[in-house]
Amino acid sequence: MTRPDVLIRGAEVHDGIAAAPQIADVAISGTRIMRIASELPPEAGRVVDARGLALAPGFIDVHTHDDRAVLGGDMSAKLSQGVTTVVTGNCGISLGPVPGHREVPAPLDLIATGPQDLFARFSDYLRAVEDAGPAVNTVSLVGHTTLRLAAMDRLDREATVRECSLMRGLLDQALADGAIGLSTGLFYKPANAASTQEVITVGEPLARYGGLYVTHLRDEADEILSAMEEAFAIGEATGSPLILSHHKVSMKQNFGRTRDTLPIIEERARSQPVGLDVYPYTASSTVLDARRALSVERVLITWSQARPDLAGLSLDEITSRLGCSRAEAVPQLQPAGAIYFTMDEEDVRRVLRFSDAMIGSDGLPHDIRPHPRLWGTFPRVLGHYARDVGLFGLPEAIRRMTSLPAARFGLAGRGIIQDGAQADLVLFDPAAILDRADFDTPTRSAAGIREVYVNGSLALADAVTTGVRAGSVLRNCDLGVKRFQAATG
Repeated sequence: MTRPDVLIRGAEVHDGIAAAPQIADVAISGTRIMRIASELPPEAGRVVDARGLALAPGFIDVHTHDDRAVLGGDMSAKLSQGVTTVVTGNCGISLGPVPGHREVPAPLDLIATGPQDLFARFSDYLRAVEDAGPAVNTVSLVGHTTLRLAAMDRLDREATVRECSLMRGLLDQALADGAIGLSTGLFYKPANAASTQEVITVGEPLARYGGLYVTHLRDEADEILSAMEEAFAIGEATGSPLILSHHKVSMKQNFGRTRDTLPIIEERARSQPVGLDVYPYTASSTVLDARRALSVERVLITWSQARPDLAGLSLDEITSRLGCSRAEAVPQLQPAGAIYFTMDEEDVRRVLRFSDAMIGSDGLPHDIRPHPRLWGTFPRVLGHYARDVGLFGLPEAIRRMTSLPAARFGLAGRGIIQDGAQADLVLFDPAAILDRADFDTPTRSAAGIREVYVNGSLALADAVTTGVRAGSVLRNCDLGVKRFQAATG
């Protein structure tokens, strides 16, 4: 055997496909796994003693808002969790394509500070990420809200036939440039006026490219069932695999309704390709919305452009400081972001247990006081929910973060440990791994992550990023279109 660059010795190797782990040596040469065997010759450029540690494929974060963070950021929030690949452009918002100079509405302001952060063509964005040298691998969706911004003079109405045609053309070009699909955020004001037919018309190019339709549903509360039916219809009409983003049921009157939603998803998946992702928390995080701020009991402010000094405080603490009501406080904070405690723990666990649930952080990297999911999602699943609560075993937890999302998104050669696969790897202590980020200290890195490799290069060692930027921009045209294909060992 040719002398490998790295030899990881004696690890408990999890292949990502939920098979029983094996104690083995793993040799890395260049960007790929060279060989896996029970015992390999000890000669290598670097030898790692991994006895007592688990080795897994690098985790794939299927739901992120890292669109701007990958443009030169060190991605420590993700690498410190073992994440080696991120999917950007979710919830209908992406940094392009936006020909012309347009102001940035919420929720696009979660990822863009202003028009200067937007790109006229999607290929310009992908090239910028590539030129920046991403610290992790990046896969990108095109946001429907962003397309509306590019094509329409105002966003509080349904698009005209001409505007739909313009959006469809921009999507077609973006897919040809390398985007892997279309995302929508129909819950949000800039897209809420869009009809089902508008989305179907805009999404017409998806089938030609094998593109995905990924959606933040129009409603995740009282009308969730009808919102799901709309998503199923759009997936069918566009001929595209459907992924339901951060599946949940919100508000107290809906607690327990995952007993209704999950069987429906399971049934529909028999006739059309349907998947979902979930984050392991009972609180969501997005822009500060007056309607929601008045109806949710516990609200934390994550950032405020008008009052940055109030970030991290609860809305009730802020009203006490300002001496006013919530209705009066919200306009004084805008634009702003918030965390809303609107979910039931049993619903979260029920979705996590669902056999096809992928893990996505939905973290917001530019918030001053972010939701702890930005730093803690993957270790929380592995440590708290798999090891401590026992929702599922470690191999199954790893599958949901590796081979399952790789199959859903068509990332051939990733999400698995086998000879010839890409050397995206995470070495961790299964007895110690745990999230340490919480709502009081949301940016603490996780415990138990020892080393992370991105395309064969050591990107993180003992919770510290190395500065190596070995990530790749994964374009649709290079990946092929075999989505929702099960990984095999």
